[in-house]
Amino acid sequence: MNVQTRQVSVALLALTVSVAACSHKRARKSQAAFDQLPHVFFWAWERPEDLQFLDPQRFGVAFLAQTLTLENEKVVLRPRRQPLHVNPQAKLIAVTRVESQKVTGKRAALSAEQRKQITDLVLKTLSLDRVAAVQIDFDAASTERSFYSSLLNDLRAQLPQAVPLSITALASFCIGDRWLDDLPVDEAVPMIFRMGADDQPIKNTLAAGNDFREPLCRHSYGIALDEPFEMKFDESRRLYLFADHAWTQKDLALLPGGYGK
Repeated sequence: MNVQTRQVSVALLALTVSVAACSHKRARKSQAAFDQLPHVFFWAWERPEDLQFLDPQRFGVAFLAQTLTLENEKVVLRPRRQPLHVNPQAKLIAVTRVESQKVTGKRAALSAEQRKQITDLVLKTLSLDRVAAVQIDFDAASTERSFYSSLLNDLRAQLPQAVPLSITALASFCIGDRWLDDLPVDEAVPMIFRMGADDQPIKNTLAAGNDFREPLCRHSYGIALDEPFEMKFDESRRLYLFADHAWTQKDLALLPGGYGK
């Protein structure tokens, strides 16, 4: 190796260390900001919701802000159309749902331009009132994972450093599929409901005291209150709640463990 080659190698190593340090610093800032948010979030999907009864010191709202559908080279925007009423002090997470061929049956180009459009549209949700974090809900097929990973890297690079980035994750990804490793997100919320063929095996695994193998999935739980959950919850983790009906104050009595106290 000649001197010039060594100099280039040293420069590349320094750049790599610098990038890694910046990524770690950014992650620490966003994770610290996440720690300041409520420990329980109610998902508010595309229906009229009145969540003014929630104590904003204890509960937050993760609301569907928009749905983005990938069709060929296009990104089709469908903003939230249903009213959402929350306490003026409530902390909010703006959720962007991404749908592609797996849902629509239509081919998606999965292009760099589509990544840019999605990134720009997600960033715009930060301008909504009281939004403290963003969450992406994308059930990416195996052929879409590279696109999704690049999208999340693009988004993390452009988000303010102190804004947390969350994603939802199929529970099967958290149990035995390690493709989530190294994604630049603060959490991957394992959706422990509506799991289809994986439902009982995964619930049995968790009920037996086993944990998710993927570290990103060990920060939170996503559950539906209309499905039984016989697992022991680690109450240090954030809880996301799904319901197939408009939320009411009576639902607070159904929270597991100490989450409702």
